[in-house]
Amino acid sequence: MSHSRNPDTPVANVLGDVGVSDPEPTPIKAQPEPTPYHANAAVVGKVFFDTPEGPSVCSATAVRDPAHPGQSNLVWTAGHCVHAGARGGWYRNIVFVPSYNNEGLSGQARHYASLDRIAPFGTWWADWAQTSSEWISEGAPTGGAGAPFDFAVLHVRSPAGFASLEETIGQAAPVRFDVATPTAVPATSAWGYPAAPPFDGEQMFSCPNRPGRLSIRADQPTMYRIGCTMTGGSSGGGWFARNADGSLALISNTSIGSVSATWLAGPRLGPVAKGVYGAVSARFAHTSDTR
Repeated sequence: MSHSRNPDTPVANVLGDVGVSDPEPTPIKAQPEPTPYHANAAVVGKVFFDTPEGPSVCSATAVRDPAHPGQSNLVWTAGHCVHAGARGGWYRNIVFVPSYNNEGLSGQARHYASLDRIAPFGTWWADWAQTSSEWISEGAPTGGAGAPFDFAVLHVRSPAGFASLEETIGQAAPVRFDVATPTAVPATSAWGYPAAPPFDGEQMFSCPNRPGRLSIRADQPTMYRIGCTMTGGSSGGGWFARNADGSLALISNTSIGSVSATWLAGPRLGPVAKGVYGAVSARFAHTSDTR
């Protein structure tokens, strides 16, 4: 974990200004999440994985599983956190750590902390990862190619062998696939563990903002875009919005950001995302998910 880096490549601020794009948003300074993280953002965590270039990191969210109500082992992240896209293959040794560094330790306290303080709810190895066929065929590390389909779902297994992820951390986020357009969302917050300078990947941050629109290609779904100073490593982290009853639901994940760390963009979750989610849920629907 200590040698992992973020796999993200920032893009130019003028990326994808075709189709329906709003003006570049005003940067919002990322806010540190109060500790302990589990008390305020229990579903958020960090993902570690191996790439051909070495160990890497992303952010992720524990989400509900319709096949296992109250006992989910599903995790939502970005497609580029599990697969290299058009010029690569699947990454290996993917691990989700909920409430990573729960106390927000830094410096020597972080360096000498025991594993049970850094990963208080365990390390959850993925035994399945799935992303969109569009990301696999089009995804690229620069230029934003494939970004409107840059999402993935993991199935993880219990480190203790019995309780599910949702039971262990106490909750899992619902996922919404019915948001018509980015402008239909009055407010959202993006969460993650930014790892590129000036951040070090050890603390959780968030950016609340009203999303605007970013079009990468006129024939593909328009993405959400918010002003935010989080950097690489926050990719895959969930974007949340309130339902009519005031509860929070995941509506997107961080996919790309500007070279100057002034904005982030995430895909709108529609039929393709719902298909990926449903396929992973269905694959493990008839298994005991508390193993």
